[in-house]
Amino acid sequence: MGIWSSENQTIIVEFVLRGFSSILQINVSLFMIFLVFYILIISGNILIVLLVLINHPLHTPMYFFLVNLSFLEIWYTSNIVPKMLLIIIAEPKTISVTGCLAQFYFFGSLAATECLLLAVMSYDRYLAICQPLHYPVLMTGSFCISLATGSWLCCFLLTSITMVLLCRLTFCGPNEIDHFFCDFTPLVHLSCMDTSLTETTAFVTSSIVTLVPFLLIMVSYSCILTAILRIPSATGRKKAFSTCSSHLTVVIVFYGTLIVTYLVPSANSSQLLHKGVSLLYTILTPMFNPIIYSLRNRDIHEALKKCLCKKPGFLK
Repeated sequence: MGIWSSENQTIIVEFVLRGFSSILQINVSLFMIFLVFYILIISGNILIVLLVLINHPLHTPMYFFLVNLSFLEIWYTSNIVPKMLLIIIAEPKTISVTGCLAQFYFFGSLAATECLLLAVMSYDRYLAICQPLHYPVLMTGSFCISLATGSWLCCFLLTSITMVLLCRLTFCGPNEIDHFFCDFTPLVHLSCMDTSLTETTAFVTSSIVTLVPFLLIMVSYSCILTAILRIPSATGRKKAFSTCSSHLTVVIVFYGTLIVTYLVPSANSSQLLHKGVSLLYTILTPMFNPIIYSLRNRDIHEALKKCLCKKPGFLK
């Protein structure tokens, strides 16, 4: 099943995702844990989107980009977790080659988009703190839409280059992927063709969308830190830093997981370790983002209190 032969060559038409374990009791526990995490991710990010949309004081560039980030996290997690939950608890644990390639495409595109959105958000904080008088003129509504749209389109188009090369590969066995989703490395290892061009292209494009935004973020925060240290009063410094502390925390969590991922050697470590590291950026980071913005952001606190304390019209 999932394999057919043509001209003495076995062609794969579907993959088997092995998931985490073959022991039912462990799988049931994992299913419940990941289901709770998924519900928290979706509800937390939807809450942020709704709070920003229904509260006019939050209709600012910073929260416009935050809505984009929350929407991305919802889509990003929904691309992976539902299928992961299915293969954990049900049989068969299969996914078609087309479905696998599509899952990787959205995974790669959305992860790259998050890198650019975080860089755009750091630029917004740079302008707000270092160029406060010019901020309303520079960060207009149309410019914000252009930055967000450009981030989405750029990353989806850039990832499509790798996708075109992946779609040209032939997979001819074995058809088992020892992972819980269709990541790039397990996919190319199942191909019976030369994948050097595909791997080089993927390395170059992924380096562009991770390192360039990271450098922009570092430059922005270097300027922000310099500007904050020049503020004479401690209260002023604290207030200025509080406007970017949530975003800086999210950046540290996001790039921290990426660094951990790249530090894990592919050849000298177990696949179970790689699955654990993958959980950092597929589940934990999307779950932490709304928590960070909820706990460390006064505007979100006020908007949430306003919604919770608002009385129904017939009780007024």
